[in-house]
Amino acid sequence: MASSTMRLIDWDLAVVTATRVVRPGPTVSYQEAADVVAQLRELAGQAEEHVRTFTGLAVERQHEPVAVVDRPGWVRSAIGGFRFLMGPLEERLLERRGTGLGANLATAVGARVTGAQVGAILSYLASRVLGQYEVFLPPDEGEGRLTLVAPNVVQVERQLGVDPHDFRLWVCLHEVTHRTQFTAVPWLKDHMHSEIAAFIDASDLDPAAVLGRLRAAAGAVAAAARGRSEVSLLEAVQTPEPRAVRAGLTAVMSLVEGHGEFVMDGVGPEIVPSVAEIRRKFDSRRHEVGSVDRVIRRLLGLDLKMRQYAEGERFVRAVVAAVGMPGFNAVWTSPQTLPTRDEIRRPAAWVDRIHGAQKTIPA
Repeated sequence: MASSTMRLIDWDLAVVTATRVVRPGPTVSYQEAADVVAQLRELAGQAEEHVRTFTGLAVERQHEPVAVVDRPGWVRSAIGGFRFLMGPLEERLLERRGTGLGANLATAVGARVTGAQVGAILSYLASRVLGQYEVFLPPDEGEGRLTLVAPNVVQVERQLGVDPHDFRLWVCLHEVTHRTQFTAVPWLKDHMHSEIAAFIDASDLDPAAVLGRLRAAAGAVAAAARGRSEVSLLEAVQTPEPRAVRAGLTAVMSLVEGHGEFVMDGVGPEIVPSVAEIRRKFDSRRHEVGSVDRVIRRLLGLDLKMRQYAEGERFVRAVVAAVGMPGFNAVWTSPQTLPTRDEIRRPAAWVDRIHGAQKTIPA
């Protein structure tokens, strides 16, 4: 039980817990399930060409095939990225828990408790995530992975009463946009990783507070399960940190999420004929959540993510209206051309800084 082998979270138990307690998806026949998987794979391929044409971002490499999974499959797929991002945070928290046999024993017991709590959180997310581009993977798992969660896509399209083909392509457009961002802009992944590392380094981490937040989140998830989309585990345990560090991370996350929102709606009704209906119903669904769900979303930082979607999309829309898509794409030139947190809220300030004051943002 040497401290070098200790972990704060029993990740294996987290996977077992999440896959065991996650709710089953909607009822479909074997043939229906096979058809959904096949169509999602086909539409992800179509979406790549639409995204490339609309954004003007060139992707020079061949991508791995999209992974279409069920809810337990999403947990097993996503856990590697969570562990990779949480690794530095775990190490810092372990350093503050002391050494010796007693401390190691307490850590070992606590790791299993926390693993079960994290599993409860993952089970909640697994029933809501439609898809994601997994940017941060362990070195042996590749550069990135596009994942779509088939039962969640089917469940939401049924709840909304929208055209399945259009909805599935709409979802693919968003996730493929993220893959395009990180493959067409080679420095973006390292920049975001450095922002996350700075976020962790600047945080005044208290093990009891962090584990308490996990416990509260897990308790809310359990309450939801007894009482009756798209977030990172890092957000679930965030603690107060210098404002400038958080602002930098929030700005880049708002940009990539807002760009995805803009593209999925912007490819045009000729590609997704019912896009206006889908957007209207989808946004209405985002706001119509129960009281328990609202508690969970606040604890897990999902409300923050919704604000990032909205603010980032408004920024992209305003900049494209002022300088066109080629002018907007200057944002991907270097870390120095990324918008600041203030510029996300005031797009005209970014346009002035990058393109000069002669360009104006329409009212």
